[in-house]
Amino acid sequence: MNELEFVQSRVFEIRGQRVMIDFHLAEMYEIETRILKQAVRRNSDRFPPDFMFQLTKEEANQLILMGASQFVIPHNYNFGVSFPFVFTEQGVAMLSSVLKSAKAVQINISIMRAFVELRKYALGYEELKRRLDVLEVDMNAKISDIYSAIIELGDEEKPRPVIGYIKPEQKK
Repeated sequence: MNELEFVQSRVFEIRGQRVMIDFHLAEMYEIETRILKQAVRRNSDRFPPDFMFQLTKEEANQLILMGASQFVIPHNYNFGVSFPFVFTEQGVAMLSSVLKSAKAVQINISIMRAFVELRKYALGYEELKRRLDVLEVDMNAKISDIYSAIIELGDEEKPRPVIGYIKPEQKK
């Protein structure tokens, strides 16, 4: 797994936003999670809710359930008194100004590249969805035409021409 894939595997969608979890970021920055959280708390004015938010107990438990297969939150993770922080793309960018190490800058560059790649995929999916919507409308119109034709064929009151070699007046 290359660096970009590794970072992308640490991006999750929570509350409709792509985010990274504090302990994954701490692992990447090679610092303890408590140090990362401490730096964020000391600079809380730099992290509005659209940059960072704290998971609820339910959200954390959901990630623990996912963790068995996707390395999200291990089942034996101890939250203590605080649930994880999650950071949006802007929040991760702000972390580089709070964690002023060379390692933080390099990791943030990798993370920003991963978010850009994910955004490219999202744009591709939007175009695909638009095309599928157009196809769906077209198919629904065709199905409606077929349904109307079947109904018309099933209408027994409409006289039908006799098909075959024997003319109707020759019937006995």
